[in-house]
Amino acid sequence: MAFILRDAEKIICALIFLAMTLLGFVNVVVRYATSYSFASSEELLTNGFLLLTIFGAAIAARTGDHLAVTLIYELVPRPVRRLMLVLATLLSVVLLVASTWFTIELLTNQLSSGIKSYALQIPAWYYSVGLPFGFALIVIRYIQRALEDWHDLDDKAASHV
Repeated sequence: MAFILRDAEKIICALIFLAMTLLGFVNVVVRYATSYSFASSEELLTNGFLLLTIFGAAIAARTGDHLAVTLIYELVPRPVRRLMLVLATLLSVVLLVASTWFTIELLTNQLSSGIKSYALQIPAWYYSVGLPFGFALIVIRYIQRALEDWHDLDDKAASHV
């Protein structure tokens, strides 16, 4: 169970990527075998890429592999690094919480309006239901990483004393 909680986004990304790969493969086989294609595959793959991107961002946030410019951070003294870490974390969390809130609003609007997807004509909220969860997961993983970075700064300071 701890593995699932620790690596939830990796499992989700693997499942989404597997489903997208299978769907793309089946679409190619059907297209060449019958000269027809699944019109809905584009809709499913597009929304799969969106979810894959969100949950992939959670992986990057947890491992610290997100895009960052660290030149100034590495040149300043340790106390300034702490301040920069806190400021960057706060700004990132505010942005991600806003993203979570806006995707909840999107989901609520899709549920109340009954809007349907363009190809499959299924409720559009089916595609959006994972977005708030994904953004919330990025917030959690980003905070986890920031705490690890904070402790690393403490450890480096203790080792230099």
